[in-house]
Amino acid sequence: MPESRHVAIIGAGAIGVISAIEALREGHRVTLIDAGTPGGEQAASYGNAGWLSSHSVIPPAEPGVWKKVPGYLIDPLGPLAIRWSYLPKALPWLIKYLLSGWTEARVETTAFALRDLLKDAPLLHRKLAEEAGVPELVERNGVMHVFPSRGNFDNDLGWRLRKKVGVQWMELNADEMRQREPDLHPRYTFGVVVEEAGRCRDPGAYVAALAQHALANGVKFVQAKAIGLKLSGNKLVAVRTETGEIACDAAVVAAGAHSKKLTASVGDPLPLETERGYHVMIENPEIGPRSSIMASDAKMVVNWTDKGLRAAGTVEIAGLEAAPNWKRAEILRNHLLSMFPKLPKDIPASRIKTWFGHRPSMPDGRPCIGYARASRDIVYAFGHGHIGLVSSARTGRLVAQLLSGKPPEISLAPFSPSRFL
Repeated sequence: MPESRHVAIIGAGAIGVISAIEALREGHRVTLIDAGTPGGEQAASYGNAGWLSSHSVIPPAEPGVWKKVPGYLIDPLGPLAIRWSYLPKALPWLIKYLLSGWTEARVETTAFALRDLLKDAPLLHRKLAEEAGVPELVERNGVMHVFPSRGNFDNDLGWRLRKKVGVQWMELNADEMRQREPDLHPRYTFGVVVEEAGRCRDPGAYVAALAQHALANGVKFVQAKAIGLKLSGNKLVAVRTETGEIACDAAVVAAGAHSKKLTASVGDPLPLETERGYHVMIENPEIGPRSSIMASDAKMVVNWTDKGLRAAGTVEIAGLEAAPNWKRAEILRNHLLSMFPKLPKDIPASRIKTWFGHRPSMPDGRPCIGYARASRDIVYAFGHGHIGLVSSARTGRLVAQLLSGKPPEISLAPFSPSRFL
């Protein structure tokens, strides 16, 4: 039996709370630290599209994406936008981002690594939801991708690589799609269903329920903002917060887009950036999809949640401080109305909710999971980008294995923080 430690976990999002549950299972004493409320609107996991897509193995940058950068700078409302004012600060990250997807071989390496991280994710989440008493929040009933034509699908590198890493799917022609999704716009003539994938009916409520489950089993929650880690030699002695120090002998940095300053406090300057995301949600919509859908042309996911019909997607590179550009949420709403023409065009504003938050992203599309250079008492678990919710179940298990000095259940070499140092 590995020795029991007092573990301070910084960040009470999906990855932090699941790490707390798994560390508890390993026999550790756990303190969870976050300035916000677990499952609250401030968290990236709250605004997640709700997909548990175990096939989301393709990093954001693919070969040739560099040609599109001028367009990203010119169009503030495109699927990926870069604010001019932030460009000098973002440039080192952007260069690494473009290089990570420069060749198909590099993208393939990441796809194989992410497949290991995401495999069986809906099943792992289902078990966690059952433990937390909210089994109804996780469904394993597949997701659908829709395309204007078969050619759009055939020419997509992502699907060729998904096949290589073992993802399977069912193909649908226009008639078969209509039978499944009668309200979908007829411009979509080809679809694929990935049956292994699932969805979460309310990501905020799910994370809140997991946190409650952790607290009920002995995790202590401290509502404070962590500002650094305190070492004595190569031993961790405390987490520094704005309200004082919390003594501990191990720590997990799972603070999402806010992790950068924490790793820098122990000498690890990691290239973490925020891919700012938006969602729009229509409460009590008249119609909508029967399944969860990703539209290839709009680059957005549409998903029923318990709070309404949610459309989420797009990326904005503008840092942690800049004000939201709510026109980006309007574009999601317009895409939603265009995908489902029977939705009324005059839905009252009171029924349309918008959200904005920060995806924590590493330039190569792979999270950092591993030890700090300064001390094996510190475990990093952040930078999951677009796969935070789906990957959180296995990430939490890996964190607990690292804390106990056990061999991790998958190879962590592709996720090692030292790849950037």
